[in-house]
Amino acid sequence: MRILFIGDIVAKVGRKTVQHELPALIEKYKIDFVIANGENATHGKGMIYHHYQELLNYGIDAITLGNHYDDKSEIEKYLDAATEVVRPLNIKKDFPGVGSAVFKSEDGTTIRITNLLGQAFLEMDVENPFLSFEVFLKTIEPANIHIVDFHGEATAEKQAFGLAFARQVSAVIGTHTHVQTRDYRIIDDFTGYISDVGMTGPNNGVLGTDKEGVISKMFNREKSHFSYDKKDDGLFSAVVLDIDEATGACQSIFPIYSVVKASELR
Repeated sequence: MRILFIGDIVAKVGRKTVQHELPALIEKYKIDFVIANGENATHGKGMIYHHYQELLNYGIDAITLGNHYDDKSEIEKYLDAATEVVRPLNIKKDFPGVGSAVFKSEDGTTIRITNLLGQAFLEMDVENPFLSFEVFLKTIEPANIHIVDFHGEATAEKQAFGLAFARQVSAVIGTHTHVQTRDYRIIDDFTGYISDVGMTGPNNGVLGTDKEGVISKMFNREKSHFSYDKKDDGLFSAVVLDIDEATGACQSIFPIYSVVKASELR
């Protein structure tokens, strides 16, 4: 089975870039299932219902979240019914939705997707992702494939997690930092891994936001308002995973990184 995992979709440009790129990529790479991190889909923070529906309409099969999972209060009203969305498993507070879900492809292959938040450098009240996931693995029914979206700041924490759970999951895909790393590999001839898949959104700013506000903050060390250029070029970042349905082992992983001109996104 061939799975496409799209990096953090940021704001309108990110959504439009997915709309522009995804159909051709599905055809070119013969993609069977599409996962995307959508925690930044609405104006860079959170995901409202309309944008959740929009991403599904573009061909995404499953959506993971991250530290901005609750930034739009509207999500609490629709998340329980949004069976395509997986929010972080290890949050401490009572929140709608699930942290892991099983999907089924057209050929009947079962794909479990789990979302976890890291602890390093993230000011979030979450359970230890290592311990939480270790306990969780003992409680679940097996699926053909298991993909983990590890949403965190530190590459070391992500690498440690990938190594700790090698051969227990099909892939550990890092999200959150919005910069695609080039350390994609297969751990122990089984678990596909990348520290960060990158982002899909405005290309000419800093992590998707307008550069002026970020640069001002760096110079002056003061709070700045971050905005998103709706007319920017679109960066598309993703990885393609080939996974053996019989064993759950990742056989190959490779990145996609491309830029779409703003004129093509209108």
